[in-house]
Amino acid sequence: MYTHPMSDCLFCRLRDKEIPAEILREDEDVVIFRDIAPKAPTHILLIPKVHVASIMSVDESTKDIPGMLIWKAKEFAKEKGLAGYRLTFHVGREGGQLIDHLHLHLMAEKKV
Repeated sequence: MYTHPMSDCLFCRLRDKEIPAEILREDEDVVIFRDIAPKAPTHILLIPKVHVASIMSVDESTKDIPGMLIWKAKEFAKEKGLAGYRLTFHVGREGGQLIDHLHLHLMAEKKV
C-alpha cells in the first residue's frame, strides 16, 4: 500500500524521509517510529503508508488499515519483549488527534 504524499501532512513527509525520525521498523504497509513527545517510557507511533486522515475517514477501501496497525503493534511488542502495553487511536480534534494522518500509539512502562 502506498499513496502519493500529501504535501502538508507531517507523517507523509516523515514516511517519505523528507523530515527526520527515529524509525524503528518499516515495511510495505507501515512505518514505526518513536514519538517525539513521549508520554511513557516507551511511546511508539505506527502510521500506515497510505494516507488516511483519521478513523473517521476510513471507508470501504481502507477498512483493514486499523486492524493491520494493531497487528503490527502486537508483533513489534512481542519482538521487544513487552508483556503489557496500551494501544490508542485518537480520533478527531475532540479526541486528541493532532496530526491528520491515522496513527496508532503504542505505550509501555518498560523502556525499549
